[in-house]
Amino acid sequence: MAEPVKLLVASRNAKKLRELRRVLADSGVAGIEVIGLDEVEPYAEAPETEPTFEGNALLKARDGAVATGLACVADDSGIEVDALNGMPGVLSARWSGRHGDDDANTALLLGQLADVPGERRGARFVSACALVVPGGEEVVVRGEWPGVINRAPRGDGGFGYDPVFVPEGESRTSAELTPDEKDAASHRGRALRKLLPALTTLAAG
Repeated sequence: MAEPVKLLVASRNAKKLRELRRVLADSGVAGIEVIGLDEVEPYAEAPETEPTFEGNALLKARDGAVATGLACVADDSGIEVDALNGMPGVLSARWSGRHGDDDANTALLLGQLADVPGERRGARFVSACALVVPGGEEVVVRGEWPGVINRAPRGDGGFGYDPVFVPEGESRTSAELTPDEKDAASHRGRALRKLLPALTTLAAG
């Protein structure tokens, strides 16, 4: 039996790794072993300086592919809020000024929307996923998950802005959904499924 193709996910976020593994398993794509940054030799990671999710995802995927020689998937994701003219956008993870401080980021967002009525609280989660194959193709896809911003956090699943995001057609927040429910609908799940044709080709060698 042929060795599986190693696919680097340019992230140390265990939840992102599990999500890609679930999407691959559910799709039936075999022959790919998903590994994270903690499983390869450390390399210098370029800062996320691009103004778009797609640009940042491609930067990260190119870095990983060049540094390791492995096919690399990277994503850049965040939330766009209508009442804030699409912000936080690419600044979502550091909206409060401290990168990755989910509670502070969420509290700031809720404060900024405190006086915004329900009909103007529209938002969407966005994920851009890039696949870079050394010496081969580069593919960038985008997934969006529309909804509204709740007035207070609810639920303890997920991460980031999940506790305040109510997906379209739902009464629960993203943080109250099961992992399977979230995979089926989420922005990252939608983007990753758009990568499946390219990943199928990769697995086939």
